[in-house]
Amino acid sequence: MTAQTLAFEWTETNREWIIETPIRIVTYIVIALIVRFLLHRAIDRATRRPKTDSGNTSQRKPALLRHLRERTPAAARNPAVAERRAQRAKTIGSVMKSTVSIILLVWVVLSILSVLGVNIAPFIASAGVVGLAIGFGAQNLVKDFVSGVFMLLEDQYGVGDIVDLGEAIGEVETVGLRITTVRDLDGTLWYVRNGEIARVGNMSQEYAVARVEVPVALSADLDRAQEVALEAANEVLKDETVAVDVLGVPEMLGIQEVAPDMVVLRMTLKTKPNAQWSLQRRIRLAILRSYDANDIELPYRNGMAAIATSR
Repeated sequence: MTAQTLAFEWTETNREWIIETPIRIVTYIVIALIVRFLLHRAIDRATRRPKTDSGNTSQRKPALLRHLRERTPAAARNPAVAERRAQRAKTIGSVMKSTVSIILLVWVVLSILSVLGVNIAPFIASAGVVGLAIGFGAQNLVKDFVSGVFMLLEDQYGVGDIVDLGEAIGEVETVGLRITTVRDLDGTLWYVRNGEIARVGNMSQEYAVARVEVPVALSADLDRAQEVALEAANEVLKDETVAVDVLGVPEMLGIQEVAPDMVVLRMTLKTKPNAQWSLQRRIRLAILRSYDANDIELPYRNGMAAIATSR
Protein backbone atom coordinates (compact mmCIF):
# COMPACT_ATOMS: atom_id res chain seq x y z
CA MET A 1 0.00 0.00 0.00
CA THR A 2 1.51 3.29 -1.08
CA ALA A 3 1.67 6.35 1.09
CA GLN A 4 -0.74 8.12 -1.24
CA THR A 5 -3.33 5.37 -0.90
CA LEU A 6 -2.87 5.27 2.86
CA ALA A 7 -3.34 9.03 3.11
CA PHE A 8 -6.48 8.86 0.96
CA GLU A 9 -8.00 6.09 3.07
CA TRP A 10 -7.14 7.92 6.30
CA THR A 11 -8.66 11.12 4.96
CA GLU A 12 -11.87 9.34 3.93
CA THR A 13 -12.13 7.69 7.33
CA ASN A 14 -11.59 10.93 9.26
CA ARG A 15 -13.20 13.26 6.76
CA GLU A 16 -15.77 14.50 9.28
CA TRP A 17 -13.11 15.58 11.81
CA ILE A 18 -10.64 16.96 9.30
CA ILE A 19 -12.99 18.85 6.97
CA GLU A 20 -16.63 18.98 8.01
CA THR A 21 -16.24 19.69 11.72
CA PRO A 22 -13.75 22.61 11.31
CA ILE A 23 -15.92 24.09 8.56
CA ARG A 24 -19.03 23.96 10.74
CA ILE A 25 -17.15 25.48 13.68
CA VAL A 26 -15.77 28.28 11.53
CA THR A 27 -19.24 28.84 10.04
CA TYR A 28 -20.80 29.29 13.48
CA ILE A 29 -18.05 31.70 14.50
CA VAL A 30 -18.39 33.72 11.30
CA ILE A 31 -22.18 33.89 11.64
CA ALA A 32 -21.85 35.07 15.24
CA LEU A 33 -19.31 37.74 14.28
CA ILE A 34 -21.50 38.99 11.42
CA VAL A 35 -24.61 39.11 13.60
CA ARG A 36 -22.66 40.85 16.36
CA PHE A 37 -21.32 43.43 13.90
CA LEU A 38 -24.77 44.14 12.45
CA LEU A 39 -26.46 44.41 15.85
CA HIS A 40 -23.71 46.61 17.30
CA ARG A 41 -23.93 48.86 14.26
CA ALA A 42 -27.71 49.12 14.65
CA ILE A 43 -27.29 49.97 18.34
CA ASP A 44 -24.68 52.62 17.52
CA ARG A 45 -27.01 54.20 14.97
CA ALA A 46 -29.83 54.20 17.52
CA THR A 47 -27.73 55.79 20.27
CA ARG A 48 -25.86 58.40 18.21
CA ARG A 49 -27.28 61.83 17.54
CA PRO A 50 -28.10 62.14 13.82
CA LYS A 51 -26.45 64.94 11.90
CA THR A 52 -28.42 67.87 10.58
CA ASP A 53 -28.01 69.26 7.08
CA SER A 54 -25.28 71.55 8.42
CA GLY A 55 -23.46 68.61 10.03
CA ASN A 56 -24.31 69.72 13.56
CA THR A 57 -25.31 66.94 16.01
CA SER A 58 -25.66 68.91 19.22
CA GLN A 59 -29.41 69.59 19.00
CA ARG A 60 -30.68 66.26 17.69
CA LYS A 61 -32.08 63.49 19.83
CA PRO A 62 -30.69 59.91 19.46
CA ALA A 63 -33.15 57.55 17.78
CA LEU A 64 -33.26 55.39 20.92
CA LEU A 65 -34.71 58.29 22.94
CA ARG A 66 -36.70 60.00 20.19
CA HIS A 67 -40.07 58.56 21.17
CA LEU A 68 -39.62 58.93 24.93
CA ARG A 69 -41.36 61.76 26.77
CA GLU A 70 -38.96 64.63 27.38
CA ARG A 71 -38.68 65.60 31.04
CA THR A 72 -37.49 69.14 30.30
CA PRO A 73 -39.35 70.31 27.16
CA ALA A 74 -38.60 73.98 27.72
CA ALA A 75 -34.86 73.24 27.79
CA ALA A 76 -34.84 70.95 24.76
CA ARG A 77 -32.54 73.30 22.86
CA ASN A 78 -30.14 73.68 25.77
CA PRO A 79 -26.69 72.24 24.84
CA ALA A 80 -26.27 70.83 28.36
CA VAL A 81 -29.57 68.96 28.08
CA ALA A 82 -28.62 67.65 24.64
CA GLU A 83 -25.25 66.45 25.96
CA ARG A 84 -26.87 64.67 28.89
CA ARG A 85 -29.31 63.05 26.50
CA ALA A 86 -26.39 61.76 24.43
CA GLN A 87 -24.72 60.35 27.57
CA ARG A 88 -27.94 58.53 28.48
CA ALA A 89 -28.17 56.95 25.04
CA LYS A 90 -24.48 56.00 25.09
CA THR A 91 -24.82 54.25 28.46
CA ILE A 92 -27.92 52.35 27.39
CA GLY A 93 -26.24 51.40 24.11
CA SER A 94 -23.22 50.04 25.99
CA VAL A 95 -25.48 47.78 28.06
CA MET A 96 -27.31 46.57 24.96
CA LYS A 97 -24.07 45.76 23.12
CA SER A 98 -22.70 43.85 26.11
CA THR A 99 -25.91 41.84 26.31
CA VAL A 100 -25.75 40.99 22.59
CA SER A 101 -22.11 39.90 22.88
CA ILE A 102 -22.81 37.64 25.88
CA ILE A 103 -25.81 35.97 24.21
CA LEU A 104 -23.89 35.32 20.99
CA LEU A 105 -20.87 33.99 22.90
CA VAL A 106 -23.03 31.49 24.78
CA TRP A 107 -24.70 30.43 21.52
CA VAL A 108 -21.33 29.89 19.78
CA VAL A 109 -19.89 27.84 22.66
CA LEU A 110 -22.96 25.59 22.84
CA SER A 111 -23.00 25.16 19.05
CA ILE A 112 -19.30 24.20 18.95
CA LEU A 113 -19.79 21.69 21.77
CA SER A 114 -22.72 20.19 19.85
CA VAL A 115 -20.60 19.92 16.68
CA LEU A 116 -17.85 18.16 18.65
CA GLY A 117 -20.39 15.59 19.79
CA VAL A 118 -20.60 16.75 23.37
CA ASN A 119 -23.99 16.29 24.99
CA ILE A 120 -24.98 19.86 25.83
CA ALA A 121 -28.17 18.90 27.69
CA PRO A 122 -26.33 18.66 31.07
CA PHE A 123 -24.68 22.04 30.38
CA ILE A 124 -28.06 23.64 29.67
CA ALA A 125 -29.57 22.06 32.78
CA SER A 126 -26.58 23.12 34.90
CA ALA A 127 -26.72 26.61 33.45
CA GLY A 128 -30.38 26.82 34.41
CA VAL A 129 -29.67 25.73 37.98
CA VAL A 130 -26.67 28.07 38.28
CA GLY A 131 -28.66 30.92 36.76
CA LEU A 132 -31.48 30.32 39.23
CA ALA A 133 -29.04 30.28 42.15
CA ILE A 134 -27.34 33.45 40.94
CA GLY A 135 -30.74 35.05 40.42
CA PHE A 136 -31.72 34.39 44.03
CA GLY A 137 -28.34 35.41 45.39
CA ALA A 138 -27.96 38.53 43.26
CA GLN A 139 -31.56 39.68 43.06
CA ASN A 140 -30.66 43.03 44.63
CA LEU A 141 -27.92 43.48 42.02
CA VAL A 142 -30.38 42.72 39.20
CA LYS A 143 -32.89 45.10 40.77
CA ASP A 144 -30.25 47.86 40.86
CA PHE A 145 -29.37 47.37 37.18
CA VAL A 146 -32.99 47.28 36.02
CA SER A 147 -33.79 50.41 38.03
CA GLY A 148 -30.71 52.11 36.58
CA VAL A 149 -31.76 51.35 33.01
CA PHE A 150 -35.28 52.74 33.54
CA MET A 151 -33.86 55.76 35.36
CA LEU A 152 -31.72 56.55 32.31
CA LEU A 153 -34.57 55.94 29.86
CA GLU A 154 -36.90 58.23 31.80
CA ASP A 155 -34.22 60.89 32.48
CA GLN A 156 -35.20 61.16 36.13
CA TYR A 157 -31.96 63.01 36.95
CA GLY A 158 -28.46 63.59 35.62
CA VAL A 159 -25.01 64.79 36.69
CA GLY A 160 -25.23 68.27 38.19
CA ASP A 161 -28.89 68.04 39.25
CA ILE A 162 -29.90 68.81 42.83
CA VAL A 163 -32.05 65.89 43.96
CA ASP A 164 -33.84 64.52 47.00
CA LEU A 165 -33.50 60.73 47.09
CA GLY A 166 -34.97 60.30 50.53
CA GLU A 167 -31.98 59.84 52.84
CA ALA A 168 -29.60 61.73 50.55
CA ILE A 169 -30.17 65.29 49.35
CA GLY A 170 -27.56 67.08 47.26
CA GLU A 171 -25.87 67.37 43.87
CA VAL A 172 -25.59 64.31 41.65
CA GLU A 173 -21.91 63.65 40.86
CA THR A 174 -22.08 60.33 38.98
CA VAL A 175 -24.89 58.26 37.49
CA GLY A 176 -24.33 54.55 36.93
CA LEU A 177 -26.48 51.53 36.23
CA ARG A 178 -26.04 50.29 39.80
CA ILE A 179 -24.94 53.24 41.93
CA THR A 180 -25.73 56.97 41.99
CA THR A 181 -23.45 59.24 44.01
CA VAL A 182 -24.78 62.42 45.63
CA ARG A 183 -22.74 65.15 47.35
CA ASP A 184 -24.72 66.82 50.14
CA LEU A 185 -24.41 70.35 51.54
CA ASP A 186 -21.83 69.25 54.14
CA GLY A 187 -19.61 67.66 51.48
CA THR A 188 -20.51 64.07 52.35
CA LEU A 189 -20.57 61.79 49.31
CA TRP A 190 -23.51 59.39 49.41
CA TYR A 191 -23.50 56.13 47.43
CA VAL A 192 -27.12 55.26 46.68
CA ARG A 193 -28.14 51.95 45.09
CA ASN A 194 -30.57 52.56 42.25
CA GLY A 195 -32.78 49.68 43.36
CA GLU A 196 -33.28 51.33 46.77
CA ILE A 197 -34.51 54.65 45.36
CA ALA A 198 -38.26 54.73 45.97
CA ARG A 199 -38.77 58.37 44.94
CA VAL A 200 -36.82 61.16 43.28
CA GLY A 201 -37.33 64.87 43.87
CA ASN A 202 -35.42 66.75 41.15
CA MET A 203 -34.92 70.45 41.89
CA SER A 204 -33.04 71.17 38.66
CA GLN A 205 -35.48 70.41 35.86
CA GLU A 206 -36.96 73.21 33.76
CA TYR A 207 -37.41 75.84 36.50
CA ALA A 208 -37.45 76.44 40.26
CA VAL A 209 -39.32 78.69 42.67
CA ALA A 210 -37.60 80.92 45.22
CA ARG A 211 -39.82 81.02 48.30
CA VAL A 212 -39.14 83.93 50.64
CA GLU A 213 -40.86 84.12 54.02
CA VAL A 214 -40.37 87.18 56.22
CA PRO A 215 -41.71 87.64 59.79
CA VAL A 216 -43.15 90.96 60.95
CA ALA A 217 -44.58 92.08 64.28
CA LEU A 218 -48.31 91.75 64.96
CA SER A 219 -48.53 95.53 65.39
CA ALA A 220 -46.91 96.27 61.99
CA ASP A 221 -48.82 97.75 59.05
CA LEU A 222 -49.17 94.56 57.01
CA ASP A 223 -50.18 96.28 53.76
CA ARG A 224 -47.16 98.55 53.99
CA ALA A 225 -44.92 95.60 54.93
CA GLN A 226 -45.99 93.69 51.82
CA GLU A 227 -45.46 96.75 49.61
CA VAL A 228 -41.97 97.41 50.98
CA ALA A 229 -41.02 93.73 50.59
CA LEU A 230 -42.05 93.76 46.91
CA GLU A 231 -40.12 96.98 46.29
CA ALA A 232 -37.01 95.50 47.90
CA ALA A 233 -37.28 92.33 45.80
CA ASN A 234 -37.71 94.30 42.56
CA GLU A 235 -34.71 96.44 43.50
CA VAL A 236 -32.59 93.28 43.83
CA LEU A 237 -33.66 92.14 40.35
CA LYS A 238 -32.32 95.35 38.79
CA ASP A 239 -28.84 93.86 39.22
CA GLU A 240 -28.00 92.25 35.86
CA THR A 241 -26.01 89.45 37.53
CA VAL A 242 -29.19 88.50 39.39
CA ALA A 243 -31.70 89.14 36.60
CA VAL A 244 -30.17 86.49 34.31
CA ASP A 245 -31.37 83.79 36.72
CA VAL A 246 -34.94 85.09 36.97
CA LEU A 247 -37.84 83.72 34.89
CA GLY A 248 -40.71 85.75 36.34
CA VAL A 249 -41.62 88.61 38.65
CA PRO A 250 -41.88 88.59 42.45
CA GLU A 251 -45.35 87.70 43.66
CA MET A 252 -46.49 88.57 47.16
CA LEU A 253 -48.84 85.81 48.32
CA GLY A 254 -49.69 87.53 51.59
CA ILE A 255 -49.93 86.16 55.12
CA GLN A 256 -48.60 82.63 55.37
CA GLU A 257 -48.73 82.14 59.14
CA VAL A 258 -50.06 83.89 62.23
CA ALA A 259 -48.29 83.21 65.51
CA PRO A 260 -48.74 84.70 69.01
CA ASP A 261 -45.77 87.00 68.48
CA MET A 262 -45.49 87.46 64.69
CA VAL A 263 -47.03 87.30 61.24
CA VAL A 264 -45.15 85.55 58.42
CA LEU A 265 -45.43 86.96 54.88
CA ARG A 266 -44.65 84.80 51.86
CA MET A 267 -43.30 85.85 48.47
CA THR A 268 -42.43 83.63 45.50
CA LEU A 269 -40.27 84.12 42.42
CA LYS A 270 -39.81 81.79 39.44
CA THR A 271 -36.12 81.22 38.68
CA LYS A 272 -33.77 79.08 36.66
CA PRO A 273 -32.91 75.67 38.15
CA ASN A 274 -30.50 75.76 41.11
CA ALA A 275 -30.69 79.57 41.35
CA GLN A 276 -33.51 79.76 43.89
CA TRP A 277 -31.38 79.51 47.02
CA SER A 278 -29.00 82.36 46.23
CA LEU A 279 -31.94 84.57 45.21
CA GLN A 280 -33.73 83.78 48.46
CA ARG A 281 -30.73 84.94 50.47
CA ARG A 282 -30.33 88.14 48.43
CA ILE A 283 -34.01 89.04 48.69
CA ARG A 284 -34.24 88.30 52.43
CA LEU A 285 -31.29 90.57 53.14
CA ALA A 286 -32.75 93.36 50.99
CA ILE A 287 -36.16 93.07 52.69
CA LEU A 288 -34.68 93.20 56.20
CA ARG A 289 -32.66 96.31 55.33
CA SER A 290 -35.68 97.90 53.68
CA TYR A 291 -37.86 97.16 56.71
CA ASP A 292 -35.31 98.81 58.96
CA ALA A 293 -35.16 101.87 56.69
CA ASN A 294 -38.97 102.18 56.55
CA ASP A 295 -39.58 101.50 60.25
CA ILE A 296 -41.48 98.28 59.61
CA GLU A 297 -41.57 96.65 63.01
CA LEU A 298 -40.12 93.15 63.25
CA PRO A 299 -40.59 90.55 65.99
CA TYR A 300 -38.04 90.88 68.80
CA ARG A 301 -37.12 94.35 67.61
CA ASN A 302 -34.09 94.74 69.83
CA GLY A 303 -32.48 91.61 68.50
CA MET A 304 -33.07 92.59 64.89
CA ALA A 305 -31.78 96.11 65.51
CA ALA A 306 -28.55 94.67 66.84
CA ILE A 307 -28.18 92.51 63.72
CA ALA A 308 -28.89 95.45 61.42
CA THR A 309 -26.33 97.60 63.24
CA SER A 310 -23.67 94.92 62.94
CA ARG A 311 -24.23 94.84 59.16
